Amino acid sequence: MRPLLRRLDALDHVRERGPSGRTRPGGTHRLEAESFLRMRSRLKTMKINQNTVLQGKKVTLVPYTSAHVSRYHEWMKSEELQRLTASEPLSLEQEYEMQCSWQEDADKCTFIVLDTERWSGQAGTEEDCMVGDVNLFLTDMEDPTVGEIEVMIAEPRCRGRGFGKETTLIMMFYGVTKLGITKFEAKVGQENEASICMFKKLHFKEVAVNRVFQEVTLKLDVNEQQRQWLLEQTNHVEEKNYSVLNLQTRASET
Repeated sequence: MRPLLRRLDALDHVRERGPSGRTRPGGTHRLEAESFLRMRSRLKTMKINQNTVLQGKKVTLVPYTSAHVSRYHEWMKSEELQRLTASEPLSLEQEYEMQCSWQEDADKCTFIVLDTERWSGQAGTEEDCMVGDVNLFLTDMEDPTVGEIEVMIAEPRCRGRGFGKETTLIMMFYGVTKLGITKFEAKVGQENEASICMFKKLHFKEVAVNRVFQEVTLKLDVNEQQRQWLLEQTNHVEEKNYSVLNLQTRASET
């Protein structure tokens, strides 16, 4: 969930310098301003997932809240996950601050991934059912139909069981149907062969290798054929209201 620090820096750089990356002398060009306003208007829709639950057969996606931070913090103490996600360890306080900023940022769409079987069977708290996270970033100010997708299955017991695949499909479904995404990008560490293989099975094509950051870039353009395939792969997904589910859970506990 924690993005690469270099990507945050790059995004801030774009915001300060504009889509071209060049400092604008004097006033802002009208076309650049219009593009920026379109992008900011489009980005506001990224926060619509704050009350959304997407339930699949193996995984359920829920909004990232403060209740999930402690478990996530424990995950990110793993050197393996730090390496695979190109992340740096943060203190628990910093993790809470990060969660707050992500909840408010309009250019990120984040879900926590739960084990559907454990969650639907109410086997413990929601925190007990956590297995990973998935994110969608809108970083192209010229083209708001581009989304960069990141997936992490943190729990070892859930790897190699199709959790990552279904998580990715559900997030792509959400991006296409709710956010207007038609082009997906994924940046994966070169050593993460399992993730690279998974994205290729989902019709992504490898388009670049960055030797500096040691990562592979994969892309998928969602044409009508790809869209229909995606809808077929996710026709079992149920969308629910997070607040209503929480109220029902609390009522059953009293």
